[in-house]
Amino acid sequence: MAKYKQLTHEQRKQIETGLQQQGSFKKIAETIGKDCSTISKEVRSHLICRKTGAYGKPFNDCSLRKKCQQIDICPTCSASKRRPLYCSFCGRCLHTCISYHKQVCPKLSKPPYVCNGCKQQRLCTLEKKFYNAALAQKEYEDVLSESRQGIALSDEERERIDAIISPLIRQGQSLHHIYLEHKAELMVSERTLYLYMDANLFSARNIDMPRKVRMRPRRKRPNTIKIDTKCRQGRTMKDLNAFMASHPDTPVVQIDSVEGTKGGAVLLTITFVTAGLQIAFRRDHNDAQSVITVFNQLYATLGAGSFKELFPVILADNGSEFSDPKRIEFDEHGNRRSYVFYCNASAPYQKGSCEVHHEMIRRILPKGVDLTAYQQEQINLMMSHINSYRRKTLENKSPYEMFSFQYGEKLLKKIGLRKIPPDEIILSPRLFK
Repeated sequence: MAKYKQLTHEQRKQIETGLQQQGSFKKIAETIGKDCSTISKEVRSHLICRKTGAYGKPFNDCSLRKKCQQIDICPTCSASKRRPLYCSFCGRCLHTCISYHKQVCPKLSKPPYVCNGCKQQRLCTLEKKFYNAALAQKEYEDVLSESRQGIALSDEERERIDAIISPLIRQGQSLHHIYLEHKAELMVSERTLYLYMDANLFSARNIDMPRKVRMRPRRKRPNTIKIDTKCRQGRTMKDLNAFMASHPDTPVVQIDSVEGTKGGAVLLTITFVTAGLQIAFRRDHNDAQSVITVFNQLYATLGAGSFKELFPVILADNGSEFSDPKRIEFDEHGNRRSYVFYCNASAPYQKGSCEVHHEMIRRILPKGVDLTAYQQEQINLMMSHINSYRRKTLENKSPYEMFSFQYGEKLLKKIGLRKIPPDEIILSPRLFK
């Protein structure tokens, strides 16, 4: 049996075929010559969620759908001129109804964890999960490519090297000279030192190096800097639950990224769950430094007191842009300002409020739209329209009103939001046209 080898595209196709034929993990593992635990990890790591509904029925995963008697509770249904429609036959009212409770198929909690080969697939209106060999292979290749980019350096290691080279650079010495004299202490190559300097990881900057300032830099793809590969230790969902048990009244803020085109500008979204309010910040690249810059700007704009009140606990996913939690948790003087935790892998539902609010953004900026052309003022305008929209889940109040009641309208003004009159709210691409 082959060990310590990555799965190939052909082996992933065999896994997909085996799942389609309702084969067990053990049987599939024997076919491709792997351990059954490898098959289990592969399938769970590359799950694809689809809200496809069933034959003749729209998607509806509410546990009360079969006995629900609600009619036309959302504006889309009530504004139509056709006959009244029961909400059990509608897939648009799920996040409008206050009685909505998500139902998950119990079969997905045990092997094979997917709907491939399920005989009830055409009759089921719940959210489905699939394993696709082609998409799994692409995800593997993307992760492999990403792991070979950027810089992996812990805070302790960065501070140790910084203490050696920054004072000498300010004395006018070159990195080449410093490297020759302190090679045994630095434990990195000269080329690596220049990469660290270009990434602004040290207190000394390129402007402190006379020859570096005179030379025009080469054009290159910006690096995605990964500061600490062990950043999630002590910050898992289990750790969050333990923290909340001892701090039960502490609000949790959820953060995520919204992408446009691959390699283009992205949005950092921040969702205040209790108020139902979401704000967004445009970033040129989806890297860790841009996320840190946003939080530093918020810290400076809101002040230390307001920032700690708004961001006591932050919940993020496992994206590489959130891989530097310490610089989010602490200010430049080492004072704690927040706590960062991470969702489990392949579990976006653990920050469901953030995911639901993204649907509002996609009404205005559909998937595939290049975000590079939009400025922060336009993003603030979009979020002002979204947060002025009344929600039934908020007792017919808007997120703007709820946040103002909890924290005061002054903070919303500092963030860049304003209240839009109800009849002027636009939740479509027409907003920017």
